[in-house]
Amino acid sequence: MLEVGTKVKDFTLYDGFGKAHRLSDYLGKKVVIYFYPEDDSPGCTEQACGFKVVNDELKNHHAVLLGISPDTIESHQLFQTKYGLPFTLLSDVDKSVSIYFGAYGKKNLYGNIVEGIIRSTFILDENGVIEKVFKRAFAKSNADSVLAYIKG
Repeated sequence: MLEVGTKVKDFTLYDGFGKAHRLSDYLGKKVVIYFYPEDDSPGCTEQACGFKVVNDELKNHHAVLLGISPDTIESHQLFQTKYGLPFTLLSDVDKSVSIYFGAYGKKNLYGNIVEGIIRSTFILDENGVIEKVFKRAFAKSNADSVLAYIKG
């Protein structure tokens, strides 16, 4: 998993509406990137709705929120529309960005070792350098933890 102090390489992923987003588009702002396993699953919905609640405060602190999962563009559009999510969800179908960050790999799921997305969150500074990592983010409290960090 990428560590604090790492300059993140630029990447391009597409949102649920087919728009390309490059990480470099957000230079000059803090960027919160959260990796989650699956649209519309119970834990991921709880996490996304938590971020929905704090999104305006994150914006007020000049932070951009990006959710990344291996779901399709179409799945993201449905998920975002269903829950009125006011932030960007990016599709990483080939998992290349998730693998680069170390957010894909072996994990313990209900006592079984499986391979998949590791729920994790990265906060990048205005220059694209990682300043905080939540290696094992909790769906229920991730948004509040991120906001507390951003607010200092």
